[in-house]
Amino acid sequence: MPLRLAVRRVIPFDLAGQIAVVTGGAGGIGSAIANRLYESGARVWVIDLVPFESDSATSLIADVTVRKQLTSAVSTIIERDQRIDILVNSVGLLGDHAAFARSPRSEWERIIATNLLGVLEACHLVLPHMAKQGGGRIVNMGSLAGKHGLPGLSIYSAASAGVIAFTKALGKELAGTEIRVNCVAPGPIETDLIVNLGPAVVESFVASSPMNRLGTVAEVAELVVWLSSDACSFTTGAVFDASGGRAAY
Repeated sequence: MPLRLAVRRVIPFDLAGQIAVVTGGAGGIGSAIANRLYESGARVWVIDLVPFESDSATSLIADVTVRKQLTSAVSTIIERDQRIDILVNSVGLLGDHAAFARSPRSEWERIIATNLLGVLEACHLVLPHMAKQGGGRIVNMGSLAGKHGLPGLSIYSAASAGVIAFTKALGKELAGTEIRVNCVAPGPIETDLIVNLGPAVVESFVASSPMNRLGTVAEVAELVVWLSSDACSFTTGAVFDASGGRAAY
């Protein structure tokens, strides 16, 4: 089934002078976010396992599941720019689409370490700098799977639910400061992560969408940029669906 394409209408945001960090920014949704932050004027750093192949960001190689590597990456950014204004946690590992009973423990640990613990580590390292400078924006990328629970992706769903709950709790914890913490929970987005699940799975995602299509990385990036901007001043601890109406709550 051919997918209907979305028309991108860019909303301008001024992030000039802001230092932004995107974990998992080398591909898919993360790269779209990094590029969009750059277009809005931010100086962007990408932390990923592979290089970020674009002039719109400075690339740092690090594994978010290894605290020593992530600490080194954050230290490099602080040494160069003295601050971090925006943190977008976009690292994502879907895992195989398979029944939970057939999934090995090693796979559970890998998915949870990447999708949930990696978010905790990044926030734990960056928050002291945001507190010292008097404010900042954190956007955690969850998934609609964390709200609905997707059969065949049970561990990914559990990790995403953890990201959502952590965001709500941390947002409330920091509500009295100038640090805003929010979450974006995309439905199926047209990335290699989703396409590689196979045509049958993709078609099922499209069929369950009221818009009858997958979302685009550009659409997700637009939402993230707003949450990263000063325009997002009275919103924290919130979860924003990017699902084409697929979300039930």
